[in-house]
Amino acid sequence: MQKYPPRYVRNMQGYGANAPDPQWPGGAKVAVQFVLNYEEGGENCVLHGDAASEAFLSDIAGAAMWPGQRHWNMESIYEYGARAGFWRLHRLFTGAKIPVTIYGVATALARSPEQVAAMQDAGWEIASHGLKWVEHKDMPEAEERAAIAEAIRLHTEVTGERPNGWYTGRCSENTVRLVAEEGGFDYISDTYDDDLPYWIEVGTRDQLIIPYTLEANDMRFATAPGYITGEQFYTYLKDAFDVLYAEGSEATPKMMSIGLHCRLIGRPGKLAGLKKFIDYIQGFDGVWTPKRIDIARHWAKTHPHSRKPRPSQMTREDFVGTFGSIYEHSPWIAERAFDLELGPAHDSAVGIHSALFRMFRSASETEKLGVLTAHPDLAGKLAAAKRLTAESTAEQASAGLDALTDDERATFERLNSDYTEKFGFPFIIAVKDNTKDSILAAFKTRLEHSRDTEFSTACAQVERIAWHRLVDLFSTMEHPE
Repeated sequence: MQKYPPRYVRNMQGYGANAPDPQWPGGAKVAVQFVLNYEEGGENCVLHGDAASEAFLSDIAGAAMWPGQRHWNMESIYEYGARAGFWRLHRLFTGAKIPVTIYGVATALARSPEQVAAMQDAGWEIASHGLKWVEHKDMPEAEERAAIAEAIRLHTEVTGERPNGWYTGRCSENTVRLVAEEGGFDYISDTYDDDLPYWIEVGTRDQLIIPYTLEANDMRFATAPGYITGEQFYTYLKDAFDVLYAEGSEATPKMMSIGLHCRLIGRPGKLAGLKKFIDYIQGFDGVWTPKRIDIARHWAKTHPHSRKPRPSQMTREDFVGTFGSIYEHSPWIAERAFDLELGPAHDSAVGIHSALFRMFRSASETEKLGVLTAHPDLAGKLAAAKRLTAESTAEQASAGLDALTDDERATFERLNSDYTEKFGFPFIIAVKDNTKDSILAAFKTRLEHSRDTEFSTACAQVERIAWHRLVDLFSTMEHPE
């Protein structure tokens, strides 16, 4: 059985410096998306068969779970969210004509038929927030998979249709994979890692991720560091909006998620800040306020996923076969690079360039010299005999070295001979960065170097050549004809 080296599964790269233009409808500069978490009646409670009372996200400072007991005060705070907070928020958003996405805990929805009817009458999206609003980190995989299935079943029974979006919140390391494997969700939101949607591959499924937020979120009224007043919440939301709106005007539009809870922002003093923010953004042109499912469908249509070769998931044979010729006649560099802790950050020209040059830089002096001497003379005898590698042939042609006059060829041969005699390896330069004239000028300048200086210069040029080769290779891999 083939043994694979360690792989780093976290994706620290994302879109990098070149985020895609989301092309929001109407040319919007920012998409502001409001989520209302409906958890009341789905929280930890001995009445629900749980071992203890809830202790998370309430106005009770320092709350602790009460094993085997009902926590009357905690229950009543959650009940406020359903009895009063929800309706205050319903009036606010329907009055502002802004649709919201409900993250609905299935058991909470089942206990709140009037609220569900109001959500549906308003045309709001009801996404799934799991079966119960409880911690999943220690839940066995089989149990969590069963809970996901039951959440979908109950949600469908209560609302009349299965959920299209999913957010667990208090998730496990398996949650996103398990939900993707279920296969029926247009999006999953159990991440906080970007300002735009993106795709992940889970087995044969291409799964859209729409990241959520824990900072533009009223949960900070119940956690530290947090908000004390509605004005503080408004100020934070306004600042975030202003930055994103400016980015959308000058560069690439983004998405702003805002997380809300009935029992928190539904209180009058807190709601004032949210209302002020809604009034503020409605004074701008180019603001799209969609449901999350609207974002998902827009993204799937505008930026459909296309699978591409991912070096971090290649077999050793494929990896070396793909990258073994990047350093001239030196496949051992790719062999060693394969054993590094590769991950999503290496699934690009920049990433593989880093992996390869690390192995080149850490090689012995003798090994580096072997790489240098593997390079052909520029416009030398191998070129004349058409015995260059395909990469070297294309590179030399790019600078016109395949169409020299007899006098020019004689000059190159003389300079090649002088250089090799002095340094013990051929003159190496990234011809794609140069012209015929600049190459000749570099020849003359570098012939004046010491051997140590020129050895370092030649190694740097080898890395530069590798970079150009990788850019060309990835262009072919990502856009095959």
